[in-house]
Amino acid sequence: MSPFDSETIGEYARGARAVVALPDLGSDGRRDVEARLDEAAGLAEAIGVEVSDKLHFRIRQARPATLFGPGQVERIADALRQNEAELLIVDGAITPIQQKNLEDRTKAKVIDRTGLILEIFGERAATAEGRLQVELAHLDYQAGRLVRSWTHLERQRGGFGFLGGPGETQIEADRRLIRDRMAKLRRELEQVSRTRSLHRARRQRAPWPVVALVGYTNAGKSTLFNRLTRADVLAENLLFATLDPTMREIGLPGLDKAILSDTVGFISELPTQLVAAFRATLEEVVSADLIVHVRDISHPDSDAQRQDVERVLEEIGASPEAGSAMIEAWNKIDVLGVEDAAAVRAEAARREDVVVLSALTGEGVDDFLQGIVAHLRKGAVVRDVTLSSSDGEGLAWLHANGEVLDRRDEGMETHLTVRLGAADWARFDARLAERA
Repeated sequence: MSPFDSETIGEYARGARAVVALPDLGSDGRRDVEARLDEAAGLAEAIGVEVSDKLHFRIRQARPATLFGPGQVERIADALRQNEAELLIVDGAITPIQQKNLEDRTKAKVIDRTGLILEIFGERAATAEGRLQVELAHLDYQAGRLVRSWTHLERQRGGFGFLGGPGETQIEADRRLIRDRMAKLRRELEQVSRTRSLHRARRQRAPWPVVALVGYTNAGKSTLFNRLTRADVLAENLLFATLDPTMREIGLPGLDKAILSDTVGFISELPTQLVAAFRATLEEVVSADLIVHVRDISHPDSDAQRQDVERVLEEIGASPEAGSAMIEAWNKIDVLGVEDAAAVRAEAARREDVVVLSALTGEGVDDFLQGIVAHLRKGAVVRDVTLSSSDGEGLAWLHANGEVLDRRDEGMETHLTVRLGAADWARFDARLAERA
């Protein structure tokens, strides 16, 4: 029995052998080929697939039938036979026809980059919301394919079956099932989005700013999150270790507290289906008072990864051009050699929006926290405030979150001159309105 005949991803994927093929359709030179191959292998290993070989092919003109040229397809088939591999992973997008033809000619199951990423998300999503989002993305992807790996919607399983499963011949019935199921999922996710909006509105009335960590997958967001919050969010040297967002309180120097949010990692060629499905989750980033872009500064493709993250942020309306405040945390400085680390620090010193750190060792974390406070207070304005002398809570909040420049006590009133950032003034005004 082939490992792809059984029903759960844990049974038929974990331990399977695979060959990765990277089609280079005229790279723009932003990415290192070896790093791209390593990333593809990392995606496969994230669901327990053992990569036996990694191949890189320059393609002058994509073949409609197979993407690769005839000689390249034969080389792929030889690599699969020599490594006794059952799975071919194409690190790029392929059409259903290309997938079928490659399977016929290589005698192996074929999956493309989008399918692989969706498979990882299907296995990793832990919450009910996460599984709704991933299932919607999966169905959107599957709707245009309906290849033989289709399984019935009502079957409960880990993952979503890109790597195998029984065939289904009722294509039109399947299409109708997919459309109906997608409509139901969208309605459920709209309710999730409304609930999140209510929660965000409640938090915005609360007296604490929200800081969102974003970044390329495996950049170290969860490690940094754990160090700042003393939480135990899964933080491994693994692509997409975090899918479901987590929020915790943190203390900040000179501020009472803040809410820190850890989000799903981004990746190059992130499937559009996932961006759309995870929009309710990503809205947390849009509404944050400050976005911290965590970068793996030791990675050879760090600059290209930055562009990938910025592209997704722009798509969801969370870019600096859309008005979002953002700083960069250049992480993993401990991995660099002495000369490279010195060059990185020198470059960061020339910018006001960059902090260099190691989430693993703690180096630079105190400077990072000071940087967060500085940006949260950026654009602070001075206003006069009058409080009831009995409002000790309000007085304490102003001292904790702003700079009290002057205080005068007159009878039953306390008059203050306070410097606060715009977001904090909005919170304070909301507090006054609630107490009115």
